[in-house]
Amino acid sequence: MPQGTLTQHLFDLGENGCSLLTWKQRIQIAMDVARGVEYLHTLAPQIFIHRDLKPSNILLGDDMRAKVADFGLVKIAPDGKNPVSTRVAGTFGYLAPEYGATGRVTTKADVYAFGVVLMQLITGRKAVDDTLPDDNPHLVTWFCGILKNKESITMAIDQTINPDEETMESIYRVAELAGHCTTPKPYQRPDMGYVVNILSPLVGQWKPTCHKLEHKFPTFHGAEDIYDFDQDMSLPQDLRIWQTT
Repeated sequence: MPQGTLTQHLFDLGENGCSLLTWKQRIQIAMDVARGVEYLHTLAPQIFIHRDLKPSNILLGDDMRAKVADFGLVKIAPDGKNPVSTRVAGTFGYLAPEYGATGRVTTKADVYAFGVVLMQLITGRKAVDDTLPDDNPHLVTWFCGILKNKESITMAIDQTINPDEETMESIYRVAELAGHCTTPKPYQRPDMGYVVNILSPLVGQWKPTCHKLEHKFPTFHGAEDIYDFDQDMSLPQDLRIWQTT
């Protein structure tokens, strides 16, 4: 992909000409990734669990639109709800606690990893960061500890964002969503359709430039052009409307 990975734009600034990401770009990236994962969980021919969602597996195009990549660890889930037993694989810092402890995985493991990515889009920090205070290098634990304090969240924001008042309200909403996605109990995490519905109004009105959008649906690397779907709806809602037209 022309603009490399999200990792390069969050953590490797100055290398290979990587540019700073505005908050508008970050929230659009989050939306693109959410829709891609929602497709895997909801509308693909089978239910898939990615198992390794992280910034280095999020590719960016020239327009800074994101695609989910690297399906080497994908696991098929017969019904998406009952855990699938498997060898633990993935990346430390993004592994859902129940998966790391038991080797039993559901789609909620991807939701957890997505929540970590949201935290990184807000803070510009790595999932495991030795510079975090209180001798706690784990981003999720630290971030969830400051969630109830808006002042602390403000202090945690990536300094390159330079947010205004409107942006701050959006960041607070995404921070809340990130905490929801990374709650320790998997049944308390939202599904990706809910995530898409939360992010949609934050992204704002988006107008397609063509009728076939390779970057819209599904949003992962290697997908072929399909149809134009409404970004303000979750994919199941889009599909129901499309099937009636």
